Amino acid sequence: MAYWVKILYERKEYVVNFDSVNAFCYEQNGRVTFWLPDSAIPIVINPQNNLDDYQKVLNYLECVTGLEIENAHWVKIIYEKNEYVINLTCISSFCQESNGRITFWLPDGTIPIIINPVSNPDSYEKVLQFVQKATGYSFS
Repeated sequence: MAYWVKILYERKEYVVNFDSVNAFCYEQNGRVTFWLPDSAIPIVINPQNNLDDYQKVLNYLECVTGLEIENAHWVKIIYEKNEYVINLTCISSFCQESNGRITFWLPDGTIPIIINPVSNPDSYEKVLQFVQKATGYSFS
């Protein structure tokens, strides 16, 4: 079922199906960024300038975080001091380097997420478990 939200951003009105958005980034300064489906256009919502839309995003993230259903596996991942909420089922490839780091790219964008097993063990484990469960393959 679609979760449509109307958002005002840079003097334009967007009507976005949040169920089609696959990644959100919550920054330390409070801003939330997400990328429009099928494009690399970022939408940045700031609580000081747009509290209503900011609350809509937070409400949606509260509903989906930790949700595992047939076509969604939402997890929180800490990367470069920001908190990402990502639907891992929308990631099309994962790469493990010889030093153990895992890299994947956010859907609808060009941002790589690089997870180090030493500095970010919780997020690293979430990705390893997802890869094993979803693909049947494991990184050694």
